Amino acid sequence: MSLYSTKQRWKIFLLISALLIIGVSMWYSNHIVQKVGDEERQKVVLWAEAIEKRASLVSYTQDLFEELALNEQKKVSLWSEAMRVITNEELDDYTFITRVIQDNTTIPMIVLDEKDQIIFWRNITGTDVKEEQLKVELAEMKTLYEPLKVQIVEGETQYLYYKDSRLFSDLRGVMDDLINSFISETVINSASVPVILTNANRDSVLKAGNVDPKRLADPSGLQALLEDMESMNTPLKVELGGEDVNYIFYEDSLVLRQLQYFPFIQFIVIGLFLFIAYLLFSTFRKAEQNQVWVGLAKETAHQLGTPLSSLMAWVNLLEIKGVDKETISELNKDVGRLETIADRFSKIGSKPDLQQEDVKELLEETVNYLTPRISNKVKIEFIAPDGPVHAMMNRPLFSWVIENLSKNAIDAMKGEGNLTINVTDEVKQVVIDITDSGTGIPSKLHKTIFQPGYTTKKRGWGLGLSLTKRIIENYHVGRIFVKRSEIGKGTTFRILIFR
Repeated sequence: MSLYSTKQRWKIFLLISALLIIGVSMWYSNHIVQKVGDEERQKVVLWAEAIEKRASLVSYTQDLFEELALNEQKKVSLWSEAMRVITNEELDDYTFITRVIQDNTTIPMIVLDEKDQIIFWRNITGTDVKEEQLKVELAEMKTLYEPLKVQIVEGETQYLYYKDSRLFSDLRGVMDDLINSFISETVINSASVPVILTNANRDSVLKAGNVDPKRLADPSGLQALLEDMESMNTPLKVELGGEDVNYIFYEDSLVLRQLQYFPFIQFIVIGLFLFIAYLLFSTFRKAEQNQVWVGLAKETAHQLGTPLSSLMAWVNLLEIKGVDKETISELNKDVGRLETIADRFSKIGSKPDLQQEDVKELLEETVNYLTPRISNKVKIEFIAPDGPVHAMMNRPLFSWVIENLSKNAIDAMKGEGNLTINVTDEVKQVVIDITDSGTGIPSKLHKTIFQPGYTTKKRGWGLGLSLTKRIIENYHVGRIFVKRSEIGKGTTFRILIFR
């Protein structure tokens, strides 16, 4: 019992140690994940602050751009007013009006009469401006701004078409490049963080990074993705000037999401490692036990061989000297029994020779051997079907199993009670039930009793049931287990021999 208790204590110690290692490892891994997550979110916050500053710069530039555009429109209006004045009114000094007209050296314009004929143009790019070029410029101007009407003398009306100056157009290009650069850098600076830049209505993607294009192409998929991102992090509002607003949606990077599962993966890996280590340990332990079994059995058979030979010689000598035949017969029985025991031990560790045997006949022989050697207060009942019951088995080893189980049952009954051996012949197996009326076995020990070293006796090695299980399951490829047991009422062991 002490050997079993020591093993259990070691198992509990190893289990607690393994759980402690796993717990510390998972805590540390989770700590690393949280630290990485905090650092990544801090980077996103800093990046968002930089975006806001850059957006304010863009907004300021756009305001300046709109002011310049308004100034150009005022210049064109002032130019058209100067033309009206110079053609309709008589002034003493036309110096200022002339300067207004001459100072317009940047804004391209074309003037049409009431019949849509070009009568004047100014600041059109090119050294040799032809009519075709003027028509192209005029078509472009008509798409940009409404014409200004200039009332000329005698009720004639002229129409002034214009477009942005080259300087203003260059500024617009710089502005567009700045916004595009801002948007592109927004995506690039997101590193491995999935990010989406949308319009104010959140239904159009302006830029995206580290996101599956298929989800962006599907409107429903896009909305689901944006909702998922919004549930993780509040979208960043980006004001680009005026009422132009964009939103930046982002979520944790793939690396961080993978790191979040790392503790569980580590737990599985450690658990798998411990499981493999346990299997290896069990295999080595069983191999060591096998070596001990084989060595012990072989040594026992060898040690029995010498006294057996001597006993056989003494029996022959007593027979020659005329000792009564009954005494010689009993001595021969004991010598034969010792030979059987030595033969059993010699077969442990080697591949047994299984032959077709009559299970019913073998059990009857075992019962007949046990009956005169046990208390007369124990009644043995043998139940078997009519006719032979055949199965593949090793006769000496299987007889040893029945003897061990029967002796354990007699010990459990304390030398008084009923022992029943019941044989059932089935199609695919032979079933043998050995039932006693002893003290019974607690259910939690139904498997433990087959472990080497377990015993409830004050004297004994605790190897009987372990050896029994080994013979049935390893040598006969069968099964043995506790079918039923009740405290104070008895126990039934069942043996299955498969055909």
